[in-house]
Amino acid sequence: MSIQEKLKQKTRQFIDSKKMLRSITLASFLESTIVPIPLEAVLIPLMQARREKIWLIALMATLGCLIGALFGYALGYYLFDIVGEWVISTFSNPEQFEVVKQKMHEQGFWFVITLGIVPIPFQIAMLAAGATKYSLTLFLIASVIARSIRYFGLALIVYYAGNQAERIIKKHKTKAILALTLIVLSAWWISTLV
Repeated sequence: MSIQEKLKQKTRQFIDSKKMLRSITLASFLESTIVPIPLEAVLIPLMQARREKIWLIALMATLGCLIGALFGYALGYYLFDIVGEWVISTFSNPEQFEVVKQKMHEQGFWFVITLGIVPIPFQIAMLAAGATKYSLTLFLIASVIARSIRYFGLALIVYYAGNQAERIIKKHKTKAILALTLIVLSAWWISTLV
């Protein structure tokens, strides 16, 4: 059996596995904490193959990300002095992190939503929220909104586009991210006027 056939077989076994939803939750947790690789590469084909569970897959991915967000927040809150420097040097730089901390104090809610949508490692928002002792409730609400837009948006595209979803996402991903970012930034700007 060729390597490609073995990979297809493993993928089919995963798709039909009873542990599939737990595995998605774990993968989402890892993606939001220590592995900054987009989960979409796994989610889109999985959602296409298991359309009857599409919304549950999106929910479990969101849940895994939220557990990861709580973990990152706790790291920032309790252990920033110990692990913060390593995370900053791995995923960012000290100057960028100082900007993030300042933004957290000024507009943390909108900042978390924006970082949850744009292709910037979400670890920055989690650590900044914890390190600056930003409201956990507001942090979680913003994280739920941002990650729900991401995962349920994918599910919506797969639901309507089916097997064409991957092609459509590849073709329009940059435009969609720009549009969502503009919408969030506009809402953020409007909130400063009120």
